[in-house]
This record gives sequence, structure tokens and C-alpha cells, in this order.
Amino acid sequence: MRNLCLALFTISVAWVFGSCNTQKPAHTYKPIFNGVNLIDWDGDSLYWRVENGAIIEEVTAATLLKRNTFLIWRGGTTADFDLKLEYRISAKGNSGVNYRSSEIDTLRYALKGYQADLDGKDKYNLGYPRYSGQNYEERGRQFLALRGQKTLLTTDNKPKLIDSIGNTLDLVKNIKPDGWNKLRIVAKGNRLQHYINSVLMSEVIDNDRVNRKMNGLLGVQVHVGPPMKVEYRNILLKTL
Repeated sequence: MRNLCLALFTISVAWVFGSCNTQKPAHTYKPIFNGVNLIDWDGDSLYWRVENGAIIEEVTAATLLKRNTFLIWRGGTTADFDLKLEYRISAKGNSGVNYRSSEIDTLRYALKGYQADLDGKDKYNLGYPRYSGQNYEERGRQFLALRGQKTLLTTDNKPKLIDSIGNTLDLVKNIKPDGWNKLRIVAKGNRLQHYINSVLMSEVIDNDRVNRKMNGLLGVQVHVGPPMKVEYRNILLKTL
């Protein structure tokens, strides 16, 4: 009997301490685009389609835009997250990835919120992307951090530069203007980081409690401008 009681006691202790040490499985990256169709995505089919495993956004001479429009992910919302995707953009292209965003009630497929800006090498006739990697708030506070900047935002004040990530012309050397690039967005609390090809391009610390957003919609943009083509593929999202 003594041995039986000791055995039961040992099992009980092991179960209790084992339960205390049990951890929830770590979140992993999950695909939110299946590479085949636009299930869970919502936008104007005049501008969006799927081709060769990629989301294609295309503007032609016959379909020029009067305002920016978005393809919105309807499979959930973004709060604290880590997003990875690949993109390719034509020379005159102008696009971006919005997150923690809200819809404009009076305009279909329009978003307001943080954006990882993306542009082509000849959009501004510079021979390289001018704004790619920056943080721009669509229909809001606009330029939050240019490429190469770490900024602090407070209510009713312009973004304050608190550190330099690097020279914008040096950083742009990490971007492939004619090929596929890897974009990564990490948003945790009020810290927002944009990476291109594993290089940090901009960082925002948003202490503006009036205007900041801690959660909201995800979407990809096609911008007003000349004919252009932008492609997105391998879109992976991890909740933090």
C-alpha cells in the first residue's frame, strides 16, 4: 500500500508541475493567399486578378483611376502581426500594403491607415524607387517615416526623427527595381517596422493616442497614375 501511495503521489506531482510548464504552441506563418483565386480578398475585378500564382494589379490606358483603390483581405484583421510577402512592380508603378486600416464608408474599396509604400524605379524619373519602404498613412497623417528614418509620433505634432537607420540612397541599393523583392511588416504595440529584402527601411513609434490604430484591415493598393503593373505572391501572416 505504501508503495502504491508513493507511486500515486509521484504521478500527481509530475502532472501538476507538467501542467504548470505547459506552453501554448508558438504562432506560425500562415498563407492568406492561396495562389489560385481571390477567395477571402475583395476588390474591383477590373484591376485585380490572379495569374501564375500571384495577385496582379494592373492599370491600362483604358482603365486609368480617378482615386486609389484596394484589394482588401476579408479573412481577418491585423493587430500585432508579422507579415511577409514578395512583390514586383513596374517602372511607373505605385502601390503599397495597408494594415491596421479602416474602410471609408462613402467610397468603395478605399482604406485609411498605415501603409508600407512601394513604387517603381521610374515613377519619379529618378532611376530608383523614391518612397519604397517608408511608412505613409493613407488618408491620414501622411508621411510618418521616410526610408532611413526612425520617428516618434505624438498628438498634434509632426513626426520627430529620433534615429537614422541609414542613408536612403544606400538603403535603396538593397531593392531590386526590376525583380522580385521581399517585404516584411512587423507591427507590435505602437512600434511599426518595414523591411525590404531583410533590411530595415523605416520604423515608427506611434505615441499619438488620438490618431493611431492598434488593429484593422489589411489590403494592397493600386494608386492613381499612368498604366502600371504590380504583383504580389507568397503572402504569409503570423499573429504575435
